[in-house]
Amino acid sequence: MMLSFFDQFMSPTMLGIPLITLALALPWVLYPDPSARWLNNRLLTLQAWFINRFTQQLFQPLAPGGHKWALILASLMIFLITSNMLGLLPYTFTPTTQLSLNMALAVPLWLATVIIGMRNQPTHALGHLLPEGTPTLLIPILIIIETISLFIRPLALGVRLTANLTAGHLLIQLIATAAFVLLPLMPTVAILTSVLLLLLTLLEVAVAMIQAYVFVLLLSLYLQENI
Repeated sequence: MMLSFFDQFMSPTMLGIPLITLALALPWVLYPDPSARWLNNRLLTLQAWFINRFTQQLFQPLAPGGHKWALILASLMIFLITSNMLGLLPYTFTPTTQLSLNMALAVPLWLATVIIGMRNQPTHALGHLLPEGTPTLLIPILIIIETISLFIRPLALGVRLTANLTAGHLLIQLIATAAFVLLPLMPTVAILTSVLLLLLTLLEVAVAMIQAYVFVLLLSLYLQENI
């Protein structure tokens, strides 16, 4: 029984071909392309407003040099939100529950911010490894600790997103299974469990959006440290 709960996190295949590629490409198909008209429909207007508000809020504290990242971070935000939200639909697969995918997104972007800091201002970038006024005896220990914390950042990004989505999906499946089993035995308890399931689903919708925003926000903070 416990193994079936984790089957939803296995990459589906058809004729031996993994369908994770289709799951990764689907979010981009759902969004309409911008038109050259002066007046767009409501969907395009809402899409443009969301992207503008998000990029304005995210890049306002950044220096002008970091505004070059607006396209890639806005695209990443839209991709993560859409993938997380689609994963809440029945009989769907959530690519962002795979740690390998999240690490593939986190590591290159984090490494790019570190490389930018080392190239543009190496003294300032290396200065983060040793706070000012550190006693001489603590210098080697603090350098090791700060270096480890620096390299843990991409791991924390990937694990945070994976753990939150995986825990939410497992909890939804556990409560749904309990409601289904209790329905013929204790209908009242099953109805209360179903109400709890509805509330949990609404919470997971919020978690899906918040975790995507936190992922991109932390990347922007790492970028802010290095520009």
